[in-house]
Amino acid sequence: MKKIFLLLCTLLASATGFPQQVWTLEKCIEYALSNNIQVKQQILQIDAGKSSLLQSRLDLLPSLNAGAQHGYNFGQTVDRYTNDFATKSVQTDNFYIGSELTLWDGFKKVNQVRQNQADLEAARYETDKFMDDISLNIATAYLQILYYQEVLRTAQNQAGISQQQTDRLVKMVDAGASAQGDLYNIQAQLASAKVSVVDARNNLDLAYLTLAQMLDLPSAEGFEIEIPNLDIGNQPALVANPDQVYGYALETQPVIKSAELRVKSSEYGLMLARGAQSPQLSMSASLATGYSGAATMLGDSIKKTEPIGFTMINGVPDEIVYTSYTSFKSKDKPFGDQINDNINRSLSFTLSVPIFNGWATRSAISRARINVENSKYTLDLRKLELRKTIQQAYADARGALDKYNASLAGVEAAHESFRFAEQKFNVGMMNSVDFNNARKEYEQADSDMLRAKYEFIFKTTVLDFYMGKPITLNRK
Repeated sequence: MKKIFLLLCTLLASATGFPQQVWTLEKCIEYALSNNIQVKQQILQIDAGKSSLLQSRLDLLPSLNAGAQHGYNFGQTVDRYTNDFATKSVQTDNFYIGSELTLWDGFKKVNQVRQNQADLEAARYETDKFMDDISLNIATAYLQILYYQEVLRTAQNQAGISQQQTDRLVKMVDAGASAQGDLYNIQAQLASAKVSVVDARNNLDLAYLTLAQMLDLPSAEGFEIEIPNLDIGNQPALVANPDQVYGYALETQPVIKSAELRVKSSEYGLMLARGAQSPQLSMSASLATGYSGAATMLGDSIKKTEPIGFTMINGVPDEIVYTSYTSFKSKDKPFGDQINDNINRSLSFTLSVPIFNGWATRSAISRARINVENSKYTLDLRKLELRKTIQQAYADARGALDKYNASLAGVEAAHESFRFAEQKFNVGMMNSVDFNNARKEYEQADSDMLRAKYEFIFKTTVLDFYMGKPITLNRK
C-alpha cells in the first residue's frame, strides 16, 4: 500500500506540471524570470545586439577575398595572357586574392560601433526593467493571495460565530426565552456569512490562478505559497521621503539608464549621418595570376636537310646541293611556369567626394537630429513618470499607514463592543438587529484594517524596490 501511495503522489506531481512544494515570493520571482517566454525573447534581443556590435567592430578591419575561375572558350578571341588570336578551344584558369581598407570615412564606422554599443547596453537595461516589472507584478499577485487568505479566515470565523449564535438562539426560541423574529434575523446573517465565505474562497482561488498563470504553470492545483511574517506593528512613520527615494532611483533604475543610453545612441546616429558629408578614402590591393591553354613555348629541336640546287659542269647538272637547318617543335607552356610568369600585383587608392545625391544626406541628418530631440523628450518623460510613481507610492503608503494605525484602535474597540453585545444578546438583553449591527461594525473595522495593512505592505515594497532593496515580504 505504501508503494502504491508513493506512486500516486508521483503521478499527481507529474500531472500538475511542477513539484509539490511551498513557494516563497523569492522562489516565484526566480522561477518566473527563468521560465518566462517574454524574458527569453528579451534575452534574444541582447544576443542580437551583441552580434551587431561584433559585426560593426569587424567592419573596421581590412576585407580579404579570394577567388578562382576555370573556363573554356570556343571560337575566335584574344587570349588575355598571350595577346594572340585564338580560334580553337582554349582552357583558362584565373586565381585572385584582394584586400580593401577604408582609410577615412568621416568616422562613420567608428560611430556605428559606438551606436551599437549604446544600443546593446540600452537593451540590457530594458531587459532589467522588464524583469523588474514581472517581479513587482508577482509581488502584487502574491500579496493578493495573502490578503484573501486573511479575508477567508475572517469570513470563516464570522460564519462560525453566526452558526454558534444560531444554534444557541434555536434552543432559546424552543424554550420560549427568545422571539422567533430574532432567530430569523440571525439565520439571515448566517446565510450572508456563508455567502461571504464562498466569495472569499472564490477570490482566493482566482488569486492563486492569477499567480500560477504569471509563472506559466500548467495548473494551480496543489500550488501553495509560504505565509511570511507580515506583522508590521505600530509604525510611527516612513523612513525615507519621496525626494530621497527619487534621487536614488534616478541613478539606479533601468528605465532611466535605458532612456539615457537611447539619447547617446541617437547622438551617435546624428554623427553617423553627418559623416556621409565627408569624402571617403580607401585603399585596395590585389594579387592575381592565371593559366591559358593557348600559351605555347619552344620544344625539342629537329635537324633537317633539303636540296637547294645542283652543281654544274660544262653546263650540265652534276651533283645535288643540300643544306641543313634546325627547327623547333612548339608545346603547351607548363601550368607552373604560367602561374609564375602571369603574376599581377596592384595597389590603388580611391577618393570619393560627395557633391550631390538628391539631398539624401541632408534629409538623413535632419531625421537624425529629430531622433535626438525625441529621445531627450523620452528621457524627460521617463524621469517625470518615475517621480510621479514614487510620489504616488509614498502618498499611498503614508495614507495606508495612518489608516492602519488608526484602525488598530478601531478594531480593538469594535471587537470589545461586539464581545459585549454578544454577551448581552446571549442573555436576552439585546435584540438581533442591534447585535448584527455591532457585528457588522466589527467586520467593517477588521476589513478596513486588512486593506490598509496590505496596501501599506505593497507600497513600501515598491519604495524599497526603488531604493535598491530586494523584493521580499519577510518583515522582522
